[in-house]
Formats: sequence, C-alpha cells, structure tokens
Amino acid sequence: MKEYERKQLIERIDKEGATVGADIPEAIDVQGEEIDLREFVFEIKRRDTVPAGERERVERAKKNLRRERLQRRERIEDGEVSFETGEELATAIIGIDRALNALENLGPTDLEREQQTQRTADRKRWMKFLKKALGHEDDEKGVGAGRGR
Repeated sequence: MKEYERKQLIERIDKEGATVGADIPEAIDVQGEEIDLREFVFEIKRRDTVPAGERERVERAKKNLRRERLQRRERIEDGEVSFETGEELATAIIGIDRALNALENLGPTDLEREQQTQRTADRKRWMKFLKKALGHEDDEKGVGAGRGR
C-alpha cells in the first residue's frame, strides 16, 4: 500500500461522521471468535434497560470490539497490507464504531445506581423540608452546623 493510500484510509476512519449511514456488520471475527454483531446489538437495544446479567456481557463485548478496532487500525497504520485489504479493514472499523456507538448509547444500564441516586435525591429533599420546618432554612452548613464551638 502506498503512503498516501494509507493516510487516506486512516483519515476515513478518523472522520467525525464516519459512522453516519454505515451499517453494523452482520458478523465479525473478534479475537478469533465469530460474533453475530448486528443481531447482538439489536437484541440489546430492543430492551428498555440492560438486565443485570447482561451488563457484564455488554461491557465485555465493548472491550473486545475496542481491542479489535485497535488491532485492525494498527494493521492499516503499519501499511503491510494491500490497499484492498486496507479498505476492507477500514469498512470493518467503521462498522465496529457504529456498533460501539449503539452499545454506548444504551438506556440506563445500572438500576442499582439509579435507585441510589433517587434515594440520595429523596434524602436531600427531606433534609431541606426539615430545615425549613425547624427554621434552619438559612443554615448553609447543614443540620447541626456550629455545634461544639
């Protein structure tokens, strides 16, 4: 592969809107294992939330896809492949990016964290109510501030 061709492919991969209109590959070989990538992404995205048992699977898939993307990019950067192979690698990388974007933009994946956030917000509202009811609404340091001085 010629230097300008290599640069052209790298530029194509790094382009801001490269994934716009790109398809998620039907299947892809990731770390020596064939994955039905499109089916996996659509299966996960169909759900409103990712169940606890699936979270680890999704995180592992994202990690493996990032690793595969990096390895394919390095093959192009090394320039030791033909331009045709480089084009195939670039197309696959853009498809991987599209899949990663879809997996990164999933709805709430951590119900426990969401519940904890809700409990924290409820406590803050309750403390604010108590301060107001007890006449401490202008107390900026919180309940019990100034004790022991």
